[in-house]
Amino acid sequence: MPELRQNMATKQWVIISTERARRPEEFVDWSQRPTHESLESYDPHCPFCVGNEEGPEMELLRLPQDNPQWQVRVVKNRFPALSQQGDRVREFDGVHRAISGVGYHEVVVEAREHNTTPALLTEEELALTLLAFQMRGVVMSLDDRIEHVIYFKNHGVRAGASLLHPHSQIIGLPVAPYDVRMRDEEARRHFDDTGCCVFCAVLEDELRDRRRVIAENDDYVAFVPYAALSPFHVWIVPREHHSSFLMVSPISLQRLAGLARDVLRRLYFGLNDPDYNIIVRTAPVKAWYADYLHWYVSLIPRVSQSAGFELGSGMYINTALPEASAAFLRSVSI
Repeated sequence: MPELRQNMATKQWVIISTERARRPEEFVDWSQRPTHESLESYDPHCPFCVGNEEGPEMELLRLPQDNPQWQVRVVKNRFPALSQQGDRVREFDGVHRAISGVGYHEVVVEAREHNTTPALLTEEELALTLLAFQMRGVVMSLDDRIEHVIYFKNHGVRAGASLLHPHSQIIGLPVAPYDVRMRDEEARRHFDDTGCCVFCAVLEDELRDRRRVIAENDDYVAFVPYAALSPFHVWIVPREHHSSFLMVSPISLQRLAGLARDVLRRLYFGLNDPDYNIIVRTAPVKAWYADYLHWYVSLIPRVSQSAGFELGSGMYINTALPEASAAFLRSVSI
């Protein structure tokens, strides 16, 4: 019969619908767009392709630095959600509350080639993207107006991507979003009750159980959570306890790139390059040293859709057993 599982780190409930469960291979969409390798490496209309770069006023960072043969670039978003200019002004009027829309919105161009994807990049190339995240994240975090920095990637139309060229985004917010604060409060509550980090406890449990572990190295473990909200939902959790992604060492960053590449290739070859979102979940700016927080990476393939039940309840129905999703990804030849 169906089972309700709760993620102890987030307190979110999910219905594992065993009676509606599908075999992992049934989630492969063979009508998916052409694979990236079949496309041209250059698009004259793409603003991220080599030769189409915006002027120097738009570029914020390139790696390797001061090298015309860039591998990764960070540029200002042409249509930013927030404005970097101005003061953070709060307004209160009865039930009306507002804050001026100041902040950062930047785009990380992850590769020179138009027809590639993170699964096809090298470990070193992926590490440069993560380094760009860190470098720009530090700049944003030093701005007194910024409360939280979000690092994310939308891959494919279903995930919200509007451009094919591989890219990700960084947004510096003048507030810590409600969802972030609620997750932090749950982590704090667990720490106050037990004296230990809930994410460390979850990681220890997954390593002991091992049925949901996909891959691992000396610094990180990739697994499908016990209460995964959707099919093939993956967490990449550092073994070492740190609250902030910005505290990760260069060597550890390289190892994160290696394991992330492993997981992305399993998705690429196993599920025919599905659309997905990647989110780096890290501590708010003013909580870098909070003992109760533990940063990690969340990877959500868009192989199923949310509907009225999810919107109305805040719960999810997962039609794939987390153990089966992990076993399938472990079996993929990369």
